[in-house]
Amino acid sequence: MAGNSRRRGAVRKEGTKKGPVIGSGGKRRKGLEGKGPTPKAEQRPGHPAQRRAAAAAARSEKKRAAAKKAAEGPEIIAGRNPVVEALRAGVPATALYVALNIDTDDRVTEAIRTAADKGISILEVPRDELDRKTGGAVHQGLGLQVPPFEYAHPDDLLAIARDSGEPPLLVALDGVTDPRNLGAVVRSAAAFGAHGVLLPGRRSAGMTAVAWRTSAGAAAKIPIAIAANLTRQLRAWAQEGLMLAGLDADGSVDIDSLDLATDPLVVVVGSEGRGLSRLVRETCDVTVSIPMAAGVESLNASVAGAVLLAEVARRRRTAGRT
Repeated sequence: MAGNSRRRGAVRKEGTKKGPVIGSGGKRRKGLEGKGPTPKAEQRPGHPAQRRAAAAAARSEKKRAAAKKAAEGPEIIAGRNPVVEALRAGVPATALYVALNIDTDDRVTEAIRTAADKGISILEVPRDELDRKTGGAVHQGLGLQVPPFEYAHPDDLLAIARDSGEPPLLVALDGVTDPRNLGAVVRSAAAFGAHGVLLPGRRSAGMTAVAWRTSAGAAAKIPIAIAANLTRQLRAWAQEGLMLAGLDADGSVDIDSLDLATDPLVVVVGSEGRGLSRLVRETCDVTVSIPMAAGVESLNASVAGAVLLAEVARRRRTAGRT
């Protein structure tokens, strides 16, 4: 037992000398590892390149804020040609801004004379103030202030159509994002007897000054409404007895076979690129194509809409004479 006791003591003594010790936890190995690639100069705090990048970002943010502020207020049409065209088209305006010491030409003279004839306020402002009002746009010393467009309610369009004593004819736009195309459709809708135009609340151009100008003043003659959900509103109109005809390059019928033209009708025009969205196409009672010569690309959305509306108007006139 004494021998065993000595062996146990020896074991304890050996354990004291060579037993487990506190390790580094891998810190020494981690200390030898690299810290990754050196950041670019623009990303290193305090580096001159980083300060320049931060200053550029601040300037860009300032420009975005100025543009947003300008968009939230009354819209300003900037530039000599756009201002003159808007005044000629009868776009409603509240003020014409003219930069101090502007170099006068025929366009400036016409803009001032036309604004004065229409009773629009003419205000001379410093150039830097006009820069601010136009959000930094190239204004050439002229800016025309346009009030926000007043939209109707979708229900108002159907009420107006029914009060007309004619079969309702409405136009709905599915994702038309170019304001010039929007203005052109509005002009065609007014020209061919439509009772109103419906826009979706999202992914759509609005009645900006550009759309006003392209409509050649027709936006003042036809009500325009916005739907929170285009598909839901189309279905609601369908329940009210209106037929839905969507323009589509691969339509189920061509324009010559559209028998719904004289019925209460909604003409749906798709976007410039993808045409009708899936849900809207499925909601339509019929999709209509326009026959074209071989090898010719599809028509612009606003042109296609005008062609279909013209055919609808022709058939309604023919039906009215019989």
